[in-house]
Amino acid sequence: TWHLKKIPQIVRERTFSLDSPKFEAKPKLELNSVCGIECQRKLPVPSLSDLKDLLSYETVFENGTRTLTEVNVLGAVLDPAGNTTTQRALRKKRQIYGTDSRFSIYDKRFMTNFPFNTAVKVSTGCSGILISPKHVLTAAHCLHNGKDYVKGSKRLRVGLMKTKSRGNGRKRKGASDGMPSFQWTRVKSTHIPKGWFKGVSGDIALDYDYAVLELKRPHKRKYMELGISPTIKMMPGSMIHFSGFDNDRSGQLVYRFCSISDESNDLFYQYCDAEPGSTGSGIYLRLKEPNKKKWKRKIIAVYSGHQWVDINGEQQDYNVAVRITPLKYAQICFWIHGNDENCTQG
Repeated sequence: TWHLKKIPQIVRERTFSLDSPKFEAKPKLELNSVCGIECQRKLPVPSLSDLKDLLSYETVFENGTRTLTEVNVLGAVLDPAGNTTTQRALRKKRQIYGTDSRFSIYDKRFMTNFPFNTAVKVSTGCSGILISPKHVLTAAHCLHNGKDYVKGSKRLRVGLMKTKSRGNGRKRKGASDGMPSFQWTRVKSTHIPKGWFKGVSGDIALDYDYAVLELKRPHKRKYMELGISPTIKMMPGSMIHFSGFDNDRSGQLVYRFCSISDESNDLFYQYCDAEPGSTGSGIYLRLKEPNKKKWKRKIIAVYSGHQWVDINGEQQDYNVAVRITPLKYAQICFWIHGNDENCTQG
């Protein structure tokens, strides 16, 4: 069951202008030398002043201007247990673990219906998910490398799937059955938490690898609501699901599901088969609504991609997702609504 939780409040304190970014960073689909789960186990719990700094955010507008908004955090419960998790055996393999268990979705009825229709393509080469009539959730590193915005993010666009051909029913040249074509929409503004920037943490902190894009025009599709990420033991079979546009299956929507192997307060650690291009996909669960017989899918994490992490001097790899914690729920909800009144319960 989805359990309602009281959400901390994120309150805007002040916003000021920054210099325009250079937009010169090269997009990186695979991150190295990041603080993963093992490294996180040793980190102290962030204080309230740390959280205010990490959750302050930059906004970049389509004309290239940029602002920084400082926030206050009210009602946050700081977890004294820190990032402790169960210690698991680690595996050393590639992005595809054993047999490739991904499904390409070809049937147009599936592709254009919920939940698959919520998957979008981001013009920098990543995936994302619709979270409101005007907002898309994706990974921060699809837009920013920790120091500067990536080249393609200046004229950022989002591709929504469409399978109908234009005109009098004739197929467009190059269009084939089951291959989605995209309706591209310009992005009006982009929000990235300050915790993602290298200057703040000294290294890239995966915990903050998420961003929200505001579209220039609203779409009329069904989007997926945000949920607060439950712990592994509260998930049916500890299973997660996500769909994105993997590079090795060009032009196809790829769906997969798998169970989570490990978790920290901010990350899920799993072996879902995924290739670059699916980064930024929304990871969702289907749980029962409280006191109802209805089931509901909600987004509980953002797929951050395949990571190499240094563990005791050895390179280990896994696929990682950033969990939507009550604090991140409050922040993303605030970005969608522009206030915190709609974000008291999650």
